[in-house]
Amino acid sequence: MNRSRRSCHAVPGSNPRFIERATGLDADEVFLDLEDAVAQGEKARAREQVIAALRDLDFGEKTVAVRVNGTDTPHYYRDLIDVVEQAGDRLHAIMLPKVRTPGDVEMTDRLITQIELARGWQVGRIGIEAQIEDASGLIACEAIAAASPRMETLIFGPGDYSASIGIPITTIGGSPEGYPGDHLNYVFTRLVVAARAAGIQAIDGPYGNVKDDDGLRARARLSRALGLDGKWTIHPGQIAIVNEVFSPSRAEWERAEAMLDAYRAAADEGGRGAAMFDGEMIDEANRKMAERIAEAGRAAGYEPEGAAAVSKP
Repeated sequence: MNRSRRSCHAVPGSNPRFIERATGLDADEVFLDLEDAVAQGEKARAREQVIAALRDLDFGEKTVAVRVNGTDTPHYYRDLIDVVEQAGDRLHAIMLPKVRTPGDVEMTDRLITQIELARGWQVGRIGIEAQIEDASGLIACEAIAAASPRMETLIFGPGDYSASIGIPITTIGGSPEGYPGDHLNYVFTRLVVAARAAGIQAIDGPYGNVKDDDGLRARARLSRALGLDGKWTIHPGQIAIVNEVFSPSRAEWERAEAMLDAYRAAADEGGRGAAMFDGEMIDEANRKMAERIAEAGRAAGYEPEGAAAVSKP
C-alpha cells in the first residue's frame, strides 16, 4: 500500500514524552524506535512503553510503525511478537533495520502472519519497511524489495551505510568533501529502481544536523529529484521542510491536473493518444508523469480553488 510518507518521524521508544508529543506532529508517518534510539539496558522497558503508547494514544491519520531490533540481535523476536500480538491492530507497519537478505523479510512476514491468524485479524494488513544500511543490503535490494507482499518501503540508512562503506563523514546524511558530484546518486538510483520494480516506495534516511535547515533542504531536494518518496526527520523542526520539498508546488500540481484534463479530452473527443498542451505534444508517457505529480498533490491536500483554479490548455 502506497501510504503518504513525505516525512517519516523517528521517536525514541524509551521516551514517553516524545511519543505523546508525536501524536500532534504534522509528519505523514511516525515510527516508534526500539533499535538505535534505545540503550541496551532499556530495551525491555522501551518495548512495554511502545506497546502502551500504541494502545492508549491516538495518532490520528498518521501511518504508525515500530522499528524493531535487527534479526541478528537477541531482541528482535521479542520485539516483533510482543508488539504485534499486543498492539498489531493499532499498527500499520513493522520497520526492519539492517536488512541484508530477503530472508530477513520472509521470516518477519511469516511470524506476523502466524500472529494475525492466531488473533483472527486480516492477514497481510501489517506492512513491512526494510532499511538498507550496508553493502550486502544494497547488493540484495532488488530481492529484498520483492520478498513479501507486505513490503511497503525500502529505506536508506545513511549513517550505518557510510560507516560500513568507509565514507569519511560524521554527520548522518551529510556529504563528504572531495567528490565533484553527489556520492549517493548510485545508491539512491538503485534503491528507487528496486522499489519501483516491486511497486513500493523508497525513503531517504535522516539528516543529522538539526540546526542546518539549508543542508536539510538541499539533501531532501536531491533525493526527491532522484525519485525518492520521502525522508526521515529526527526533530520536529525538520518536518515542515521535508513535507514542503516532497510535495509538488501548487503550480506544479495545477499544471499536472490540467495536462491530465487535456489528455483525457483528446482521448474522449477523437480517440487520440496524443494532444497539444501548452505548446507541448503530450502522450501516454506524459500522462503517467503528470499522474504521479497529481497524486502527490492530492495527498498533500490540494483541492481546486473554484472552476478556474486549474488552468486549461
